[in-house]
Amino acid sequence: MQITELSPQAKLACHYCTARLNIFDGSVRSSKTISSLLAWLRFVREGPAGPLLMFGRTERTLRRNIIDPLVEMLGVRRCKLVAGVGELWLLGRKVYLVGANDELAQEKIRGLTLAGAYGDELSTLPESFLSMLITRLSVPGAQFFGTSNPDGPRHWLKLRFLDRARLVLRHGRVVQDRTGEADVIDLHRFRFGLDDNPALTAEYIANLKAELTGLWRRRLIDGEWSIASGVVYDMWDDERHVVDELPELTATLAVGVDYGATNPTHALALALSADGRLVVTREYRHDPQRAARALTLAEVSAELRTWIGGEYDEWGRPSLDIPSMIPVDPSAKALRVQLAHDRVGRVVEADNSVLDGIRTVASLLATDRLVVHSSCRGLLDELPQYAWDDKAAEKGEDRPVKVNDHGADALRYAVQTSQALWRRHLRMPAVGDAAA
Repeated sequence: MQITELSPQAKLACHYCTARLNIFDGSVRSSKTISSLLAWLRFVREGPAGPLLMFGRTERTLRRNIIDPLVEMLGVRRCKLVAGVGELWLLGRKVYLVGANDELAQEKIRGLTLAGAYGDELSTLPESFLSMLITRLSVPGAQFFGTSNPDGPRHWLKLRFLDRARLVLRHGRVVQDRTGEADVIDLHRFRFGLDDNPALTAEYIANLKAELTGLWRRRLIDGEWSIASGVVYDMWDDERHVVDELPELTATLAVGVDYGATNPTHALALALSADGRLVVTREYRHDPQRAARALTLAEVSAELRTWIGGEYDEWGRPSLDIPSMIPVDPSAKALRVQLAHDRVGRVVEADNSVLDGIRTVASLLATDRLVVHSSCRGLLDELPQYAWDDKAAEKGEDRPVKVNDHGADALRYAVQTSQALWRRHLRMPAVGDAAA
């Protein structure tokens, strides 16, 4: 890994990492992770003796986001992962590795006495885990280092920790010093922006700003802890995103299925066009209330099989209509079993990472790389009304309103689950494709 000269913010962050708790937050790709790692490495080398801990949402994400870059920086002799044991030897010191993806994760560290800890993507972790962690930092001189992307303004990490920081550093200088004030904790907060990463090109920054709009622009580009409110896809425009004629298609990638026993069952076919766009070509929808009749699982399976259609030629090659995969609502296990039994294509459990899926769809819409055929009336009626849940936002949670969301969910399943099939084939977004 080649590290360019550090920005003034990164240098200052490394210098001021002297608090018991040190948290780096802000824009994506802003160098907050590399800055936090440099501070952590110095602590590992110079800090007090005792057990060390590194954690993330899962051990897999911790390895991808943090450990792999450390290995690239230091080499395998100074940063060696002991596979299957959950341990890392870092600069000659043993570090325990932990995934913290649910409320039970705190049990993994209960009873530990720690000299230091490093946490990745803090806003995605349970509050109970961080609460338990700070009680474990009992060795004299113990310190914690962590990173986070912004979330909602009512998120527990912001209210309990970031808003109570003693020092806040931004733009390469101290912008807030609350030393001696009430309700302040021994925490230094380092807020990073895109300008704090000198390795980013102007073209990359322009493309990133084009790809991320609305909520994602405010959080991931501007670094704001912004509330999720209003419509989810605020970039939606019928003139830009609805086509009356299908472009030339090269493959049907997926059929996303959102199943409802008493609510509508909605399926969408997602195809790749020759000009490098994703196209929702057609939809299947059965609404039990409008039809005054609910379908059995076998009937839904049969109707989907007929609707998908397609044939194989004498060499076993599929026609364009046959999808590479059929991602189905994760909660609809019985339907997945029925579809598999009836051999209705390659059925998979859909990726239900809601916010990641929404962000992916939003990015594609913002850069005009996802369009919908005008025949998909159910989806077209839903998308402009698909909105964030204001009551959930007041509790620090980001989730859409669960009303008229069946087509939106089916779209998210199809797009998010089939990423490996389309990522390298989409055209690059032109700078200025979306409003800045």
